[in-house]
Amino acid sequence: MAETVIRVEGMSCGGCVRSVTAALKSLPGVTDADVSLESAQARVQYDPATVSEQQLREAVEDAGFDAPA
Repeated sequence: MAETVIRVEGMSCGGCVRSVTAALKSLPGVTDADVSLESAQARVQYDPATVSEQQLREAVEDAGFDAPA
């Protein structure tokens, strides 16, 4: 397992946090996603053999938020 922290821009409420969390947890290989509105980041535990960090960023962006590298 691996862990990464992704910066998430554009979140403004708890609903945003839930959207990002759901988008990340829906990916195969993601075992946990802890999204923080206060720090504007997501700490994600995942299996790098199943999902890439780029795919994690794309999931955040598909949910309507920015995930700059």
